[in-house]
Amino acid sequence: MASLSNGGLNADVIVIGGGPGGSTASTMLARKGLRVLLLERDRFPRDHVGESLLPASIPVLGELGVLPAIQEAGFLPKWGATMVWGRESAPWSWYFKETNRNYPHSYQVWRPTFDHLLLENSRANGVTVCEGCHVVGVLFEDGKATGVQYSTEDASCLIARADFIVDASGQSGLLGRQLRLRRWDPYFRNLAVYGYFTGARRLLPPDETNIFIESYPHGWFWNIPLHTGWASVGAVVDSHAAQDEVRRRGLHGFLVDQIAQAPNITHMLRESDMVSGPFIVKDWSYASEQVVGDGYILVGDAACFVDPLFSSGVHLALMSGVMAAAYVTSALKDTSMREAAGQVYRELYYKEYGHFREMARLFYSSNRTSDSYFWEARRILEADDLSPRHAFIQAVAGQPPRGYERVVLDRGEAPGEYLASVRTVERERAGRRGRLEASKLRSDGILPSLHGVVPILAPGVGVERKPVIADGEFEWGHVLTTPGRPEGIPCSGLVAKIVSLIDGRTPASDILTALRGDGQQGGGAQLDQSVMATLQILYVDGTIEDLQGL
Repeated sequence: MASLSNGGLNADVIVIGGGPGGSTASTMLARKGLRVLLLERDRFPRDHVGESLLPASIPVLGELGVLPAIQEAGFLPKWGATMVWGRESAPWSWYFKETNRNYPHSYQVWRPTFDHLLLENSRANGVTVCEGCHVVGVLFEDGKATGVQYSTEDASCLIARADFIVDASGQSGLLGRQLRLRRWDPYFRNLAVYGYFTGARRLLPPDETNIFIESYPHGWFWNIPLHTGWASVGAVVDSHAAQDEVRRRGLHGFLVDQIAQAPNITHMLRESDMVSGPFIVKDWSYASEQVVGDGYILVGDAACFVDPLFSSGVHLALMSGVMAAAYVTSALKDTSMREAAGQVYRELYYKEYGHFREMARLFYSSNRTSDSYFWEARRILEADDLSPRHAFIQAVAGQPPRGYERVVLDRGEAPGEYLASVRTVERERAGRRGRLEASKLRSDGILPSLHGVVPILAPGVGVERKPVIADGEFEWGHVLTTPGRPEGIPCSGLVAKIVSLIDGRTPASDILTALRGDGQQGGGAQLDQSVMATLQILYVDGTIEDLQGL
């Protein structure tokens, strides 16, 4: 695959880091026929925290072809979460199946094994994987990334060249630090101290493999059961307040002190022993002001990290790895698409990151079991930079349901304006659905039923021509833009055409006639049914604000 150059290797793409983001991007790029060199500082398997996966990651793992190996590894299924959070001091549970029928569970993974499986999958897909290679800097020529400088275990200093650099270096953030791209989040100023325990008690069935989260005065704990018989247990606390105490008591003394203040965690660890750790993780919760540049792209934790509350780290790494591979493939194939596809990558990444950030902020602000500096500092004030309604819609509307949304509202004590916002959104949607079900649009004659019904788009709705991901690459397509999703939602040509024909004056029957004349989907009954279904969905969703004459 590669040839020696200054003692190093050449490739089409160099990927820095072999974690979930780097291995995913590498595998997807290699499948497109590109020569991929992955440089990993450590030797796998290596230790890493972050064992609890989300169901949203399962389709990506399936696409990578590693699900059978993950299932064979014996990882525990994760059906949901059990928490002490919100108004109540007693534990309560929620389950993925309540909002995700296709993927009702994820896994509690042992990261050394999980990450190793992903890395070996990259190797099996043709990626040149070099472990024990520490990248110390990215090389630039005239502002374009052209290669990397790295050292090996025998202290050799080498240079490798490539057409594109993918930075998947994790929280060390090689390019983020080199180019000073990282911006710290002032809201999540936390750190975690964690260890692994044997002999820990589990929750009672059916929650015995759930992640357990317990809020307490100084922060919150996680307890993740693992198939090894160990439990990953960590305390998330305020970074500034905790560092002096950590220095004074040491990591072990600090963690023991925190455990003693969380009654449920104390009970679960009463007969346990710490067999690994404790460890500390700090300097998290940041976003890079730029994730795509000339000849480079940032993936996973190298780009952004929110907070461990919703186990979003691996999901963001896998998702961004897939998108980064699509971008690099397209950028190398068609340089005219680089700028537009790069902008789409930014929008999609920041949108997903923003969803987890807003939900975490809302979740922190909804916890009312403790009155302390930690919780008061993390409650959302009415004078926030976004209106509560806008913030809620940004956090929830249009996003795939993960189960957290209803938990925040049902179990927490969220700010009043947030509650009012979601109730308003739900009432509006239910009202539109009821009006539609009682209307003449339910009649069998589609064209007559559309006569005199004039669709009116909600403010800010439109259609744009933008790059969309298809078959592992970006290609030109259409997206439906709304105030809640300004980056756009990919839509079919038919949906784009329907929306473009809605001007607030033209009856839906005339829109259907125009589409028939254009030969959309060959016309006939199939087109009629598609147009009817599209109008109904867009109306219930609020994209169509009104159907006058309904």
